[in-house]
Amino acid sequence: MEKKETLDFNTVHECNRCLDCKTLHPQVSLINLENPCLEQDTVKFEFYAILLIEDCPDECSCCGRRYYDYSNATMVFLKPGEAFRMNEEKTLPGKGFLLVFHPDLLFHTTLKNHINNYTFFLYRKEEALHLSQRETEKITCCLWNIEEELHYSIDMHSRTILSRHIELLLDYCTRYYERQFITRENQNKAILEKMERLFDDYIASGKLQNGKLPTSEPLAGELNLSPSYFNDLLKFETGKTLEQYFQFKRLEVAKRMLLKSDAAPTIIARRLGYPNVQYFSLIFKKITGIAPSAYRHSRN
Repeated sequence: MEKKETLDFNTVHECNRCLDCKTLHPQVSLINLENPCLEQDTVKFEFYAILLIEDCPDECSCCGRRYYDYSNATMVFLKPGEAFRMNEEKTLPGKGFLLVFHPDLLFHTTLKNHINNYTFFLYRKEEALHLSQRETEKITCCLWNIEEELHYSIDMHSRTILSRHIELLLDYCTRYYERQFITRENQNKAILEKMERLFDDYIASGKLQNGKLPTSEPLAGELNLSPSYFNDLLKFETGKTLEQYFQFKRLEVAKRMLLKSDAAPTIIARRLGYPNVQYFSLIFKKITGIAPSAYRHSRN
């Protein structure tokens, strides 16, 4: 019989049955990963899945851990319908925990309203979260709270309590990802420097004259990042969205062009992709407090 490449879990119960775990709730489960033996190369979850990996080695390329990261444990977040493969040797990690929950669990809960705010569900596996010992203990505590509630008989409060425990876990992960941006400060500076060069090349290419502003997808691809990780990194480091940052960058280029060339504001506006010189002048004056022509003369 030919080996099946991908194991597709459509329900939480299917996942439990395959990983030898009792189903305590049909829409959520916490599974202890004790050397799971799967014949398939890849596993696909049709629901949210969170992996807490305890056997990820130092300098683990498959999860993106480097010498500047913590190494106590690693977390990977999967959105519904996403496939996962630990590495070439195994499908799932040999030690750790797997928390799975179906989107239906979130109906009529507060988490339903902002689950999409947890953008790390859109990160690549290589953009995993690496935890310190204290952070691992806090995450483990959140998981045990979920496990304890799962052993309580299902009633009208179960959905609310479980979703709140999951929400608290995700809030801690948000905090720890922000901490990870801080501990990766030098790496992030290198990424932003490369982004600046990409912006310069984009402007120099003349693409702006066609009204085509840069978007996250191609820029993130050039930086070998997922669009969501790139957007979150840029927001954390600069306080700006991509659109806001590029508007700032474009204005800085306009200032240099006004001072170092004789090009009229009309030409500069066209080269930088502004719809017309009136809009360019309005934005320039709003940010700098002075019109483009006056800015040129004031620096001469």
